[in-house]
Amino acid sequence: MSRLFSLAGRRAIVTGANTGIGQGIAQSLAEAGAEVLAVGRSSMAETEAAIRAAGGKVTAIKADLGRTGTVAAMLDAAWDAHGPIDILVNNAGIIRRADAVDFSEADWDDVMDVNLKSVFLLCQALARRALAAGRPAKIVNVASLLSFQGGIRVASYTASKSGLAGLTKLLANEWAARGINVNAIAPGYIETNNTEALRNDPDRSSDILKRIPAGRWGRAEDIGGTAVYLASDAANYVHGAILPVDGGWLGR
Repeated sequence: MSRLFSLAGRRAIVTGANTGIGQGIAQSLAEAGAEVLAVGRSSMAETEAAIRAAGGKVTAIKADLGRTGTVAAMLDAAWDAHGPIDILVNNAGIIRRADAVDFSEADWDDVMDVNLKSVFLLCQALARRALAAGRPAKIVNVASLLSFQGGIRVASYTASKSGLAGLTKLLANEWAARGINVNAIAPGYIETNNTEALRNDPDRSSDILKRIPAGRWGRAEDIGGTAVYLASDAANYVHGAILPVDGGWLGR
């Protein structure tokens, strides 16, 4: 059974791996045996140190995923420099908050570029290389509870994550029979820098915890384990799934 979940001998790109969910995913993939290429515009020093301390393999790649004209070239360069990419985890994302009537076009475009457009371009770039080489691949997109719900004051984030759910299904439809699995994880309320303000607000934190059947905030490793599953042979017949990892939030 352990063989089904082993990623030994595989190479994975994880975007936004410097902290939070991305860091947790990168560490989990490395622990399962994958060589990790950690991509982002911020320092990956903490992630690199943690993976190497555990005996894993990791390389940091500097890239600004908001510059959508460069992301495909980044993946091609990583493939050429390090070898074929077996796993792509599209985790990087940003969020901007404002009432819909005040939401700026710049905030709309910035979020959509990182959260959706760059994801499509990375998926496309990986598929082109994998199909040309006749290699299988696994793509794991990081969606959100707002792929299912509307949220408030996060118009572009909700649109991007709803679009990401649809894109995941579309790419699965096109590539499933060609050896490429495309799936997504929809994290719930996870202990990260992005949720620190919510967790430090006693009223908001209490309201959120009351809604979560598991009775706790999620941890990065909760998402990391799910990513390992979707990247492994155990998920070979899983295509187009949007898997909530939310402590039961959506079932409430």
